[in-house]
Amino acid sequence: MQAEIITIGDELLIGQVIDTNSAFIARQLNKIGISVYQITSVQDDKPHILKALRDAENNVDIVILTGGLGPTKDDITKKTIAEYFNDTLVKDESVLKNIEYLWRHYVGGSLLQANKDQALVPSKAQILMNKLGTAPGMWLEKEGKVFISLPGVPYEMNALIEHQVVPKLKSTYNCPFILHKTLLVYGLGESALADRIESWEDALPKYIRLAYLPSLGKMRLRLSAKGFDEQQVKVDVQKEIDKVLPLIKDEFFGFEEEEGSEELTIAKYLTKIGKTLSIAESCTGGTIAERFTANSGASAYFNGGVVTYSTASKENVLGVSKEDIKLYSVVSSQVAESMAQNALRLFQSDFAVATTGNAGPTKGDSDAEVGTVFIGIATKNGVYSEKFNFGNHRVKVINRAVNKALEMLLKEIFKN
Repeated sequence: MQAEIITIGDELLIGQVIDTNSAFIARQLNKIGISVYQITSVQDDKPHILKALRDAENNVDIVILTGGLGPTKDDITKKTIAEYFNDTLVKDESVLKNIEYLWRHYVGGSLLQANKDQALVPSKAQILMNKLGTAPGMWLEKEGKVFISLPGVPYEMNALIEHQVVPKLKSTYNCPFILHKTLLVYGLGESALADRIESWEDALPKYIRLAYLPSLGKMRLRLSAKGFDEQQVKVDVQKEIDKVLPLIKDEFFGFEEEEGSEELTIAKYLTKIGKTLSIAESCTGGTIAERFTANSGASAYFNGGVVTYSTASKENVLGVSKEDIKLYSVVSSQVAESMAQNALRLFQSDFAVATTGNAGPTKGDSDAEVGTVFIGIATKNGVYSEKFNFGNHRVKVINRAVNKALEMLLKEIFKN
């Protein structure tokens, strides 16, 4: 069973808006055994949309569109879909009542005709009621193919996918089980890792696929398998994991969580052992803390964090010694360790991580070379730090520092 995702909007094609919808839809489809054949982005242009629909119909079983369902003149998706299905738009009273309810309770003021017209839908469509917005989702069928049109607003689309589209797809199709298991590996580049596991990779069963997913300072190995016998798929993938782990045991740091991140692995383990974390950041500017707090339930293990970007804030907020800063500079092991220790104390946590460095392109408050970063790790048993040089590209330096900090934190947590 294959699907194509079509995102509609000029804003996507000029880079004004980042397409997060496709990634979310692809993950949800994958969970129920539907593979995404292709993701296409098109303009707010009728001929372009019609061509995308024709091409998708020839390639896949399920077509999911997002965007172009708003009340303004450039939102042409409904009219274009109606033309594609040789259909007409009709007023759906249930959708109109939903619009009126939302307007009355959350918007206020006069309900414009343009908003009322969002209750116009193709007569052949099954309505997917949007409880969070005025544009309904629509489900249409044509010669055994399913076409689903959803609003482009991410939280509206997410809710429709989770609560209506996925359950309806599961009841409509008998889909295989798809399993992904991703191993986190640090300290080996792609070529070195491939050389080490070459014999194992060559012997993998044909229905288990391996992907190398390199990133700054880390590598992810993803095993993917598909089959109708869920238990057998799980058993076979675990057998292959058991074979490869001895080959990478010194560099293996655990499994990536389903949604894909080290911070979720850390979060899961900290919650399991009942320990807490705090963070003090300088050169990474809050990126590490954001990685944790972006996920629900972070308050169970994340006590807090500070971004002490300036020298003064390191002294006044974290209590880093002026003498240490004067003697060693703000980019030093002494300051990184002091930041970590003081974060541990300030937030009364079990683990703390700190970053200080020069991300560039200028040197800032320190004479340390651009790319120099010190990362400190503190626990109730002590503190240590490591020095790194992550190059001379600012974004690269920050991202490598974040990844290395998470790696060091994983190591420290697994030791305790």
